[in-house]
Amino acid sequence: MPILSKEEAQTILKKAMAFSKAEDCTISLSGSEGGNIRYARNAVSTAGDINSMSLGVTSAFGKRTGTATINEFDDASLQKVVHRAEELAKLAPENPEYMPLLGPQTYPESITYNPATAAINPDKRADAVGKSLQVAKEGKLEAAGFLENGTGFNSFMNSKGLFAYNKDTDVSFSVTLRNEAGTGSGYISKSYNDVARLDTLALTKIAASKANGSAGAKAIEPGKYTVILEPLAASDMVDNMFNGFDARNADEGRSFMSKKGGGTRMGEQLFDPNVTIYNDPMDPILPSSTWTGDGRPQRKTVWVDKGVVKNLAYSRYWAQQKGVDAVPPARRMIMQGGTSSIADMIKNTDRGILVTRFWYIRFVDPQTLLLTGLTRDGTFYIENGKIKFPIKNFRFNESPVIMLNNVEELGKAERVGNLVVPPMKIRDFTFTSLSDAV
Repeated sequence: MPILSKEEAQTILKKAMAFSKAEDCTISLSGSEGGNIRYARNAVSTAGDINSMSLGVTSAFGKRTGTATINEFDDASLQKVVHRAEELAKLAPENPEYMPLLGPQTYPESITYNPATAAINPDKRADAVGKSLQVAKEGKLEAAGFLENGTGFNSFMNSKGLFAYNKDTDVSFSVTLRNEAGTGSGYISKSYNDVARLDTLALTKIAASKANGSAGAKAIEPGKYTVILEPLAASDMVDNMFNGFDARNADEGRSFMSKKGGGTRMGEQLFDPNVTIYNDPMDPILPSSTWTGDGRPQRKTVWVDKGVVKNLAYSRYWAQQKGVDAVPPARRMIMQGGTSSIADMIKNTDRGILVTRFWYIRFVDPQTLLLTGLTRDGTFYIENGKIKFPIKNFRFNESPVIMLNNVEELGKAERVGNLVVPPMKIRDFTFTSLSDAV
């Protein structure tokens, strides 16, 4: 059984720790179980269940460390993996950035585990996919989709007495629908901690509407347009931005958070005042573990407040070098939304483009976060407050940093993958060329 309770995980970790002869030792134990269904051309193609569990040991002698992993948990195997990590540590060069282990910490109980999501079985997955296929068949559309759920646990212990444990659940669903002629395409993707929020029937109807509505797309000239980005499109852009909130990269001149001449852009008004970004492990829509991989407590942290950069992430080593508090990186980011609906944004737009999502995104200039990519699965021209017709896909060249300086309206934020983002109305978004792909 790969999902161990807190007590079961602690028992195995204590047993493995007892074999350690290193000066410092950290042992992690994690496991997961779940299942999935994949379908295409309106028929299930694959389905299965997956489970796994593994244990990793990092041993240290001074600043020399070695790591070994194993997926067997009898006493002999635990002793073998601990000794192997010690052997590797003695052969390793010194790591000048090695930090002493943390002692015992206090973590609040997380809200990442949902019993109903953990109880999803093959019958429930088949029923959910059946509803999606019903929409496709009744609408004479072809569907290709993927439904996946998982339950996992993570735990670790070190030789200084620190122990941490977390259990979580998740379910995700995505589907693409196309018309029979292959000239219209729609897409939807959602992830939830709580399966009660998942409605594959309603979600597939949204994708079907996009597929039907995007047929017969017309070409319009590339250029700068006001765009309304649905949450999928917005997340495609801003997700590429968050690695830039690393203090060391900024200090060393390697990110958009680097200040010309040295230093970081902490405290600067870098974005529009409508932009507030934070993480919160206790957020009900996007909960996360209350501890980080190195054992630091994970707390609510505001990264951008009304456009002003308030925090950067500091590793323990870099925080020591700079004489500041170590701020853990966020696992999951939340961008605060507004009150406008997408329909409201459309009504308030004289001339613009509605974008369902982007894909095939690549960096043009990592230093400025200039990105390029393509629209996909439903792109529509707006005129005088109404959607006039579907348009052929565009290639864009744009930076999320510049984009978040051109915010006109924000809608209600919702979860997309491991982010919470609102739909956005953005002015002067740059489209550079047309694409004939559907």
